[in-house]
Amino acid sequence: MTLSEEDYIKVIYHLGKNENGTVSTNAIADRMETKPSSVTDMVRKLSEKGFVNYKKYKGVSLTEIGTKTALTLVRKHRLWEVFLVEKLNFPWDEVHEVAEQLEHIKSEKLVDKLDKHLDYPEVDPHGDPIPSKNGAFKKSIKKLMNEIPIGANGVCVGVKDSSPPFLKFLDKNNIALGDSILILDKEEFDESLHIRINGSDIHISSQIASNLYLRITE
Repeated sequence: MTLSEEDYIKVIYHLGKNENGTVSTNAIADRMETKPSSVTDMVRKLSEKGFVNYKKYKGVSLTEIGTKTALTLVRKHRLWEVFLVEKLNFPWDEVHEVAEQLEHIKSEKLVDKLDKHLDYPEVDPHGDPIPSKNGAFKKSIKKLMNEIPIGANGVCVGVKDSSPPFLKFLDKNNIALGDSILILDKEEFDESLHIRINGSDIHISSQIASNLYLRITE
């Protein structure tokens, strides 16, 4: 497969999780920042190779082999992110772009050794689960902070928005994965939250709360 074909398959996989597996060519075009006509040409090519199911005006979905390919790419991407952060001390807001390049390395042996070297991590630096070699994910019960009731305790386990500006904001405000968080109060006017994080009381906006995942501890 070409690098471009792999990129398309991964995008279809990620979009399909929110669209019951089937996505429109327009949605793919928006994510890939390209023309719908270019997407149509690519999905036809991927359909001929057996990676996607495509029907005009009905959208695109991954076949079994397409899903397997996508999960392999996701696994490599997230393992490389762990390596970059833990072994090379990259900031977590810089690893995505580098991992986008490294995920296209074909060597299965290298990826298996990387997984072993990292002691088989289950999540990447942003809290996203890393699929196993056979494509299985460890189940994790988590909720967005803005969905958690007042008085609940939780641990920060992931981010919905992994863009560099958001990750830098979290660093600036000393909010990180693994932090213990107590929901103290919610403002009725703008749904912003008062929280206690690692013993300090702070106020965060609804936008921030809607992009942080917590695992409830109490």
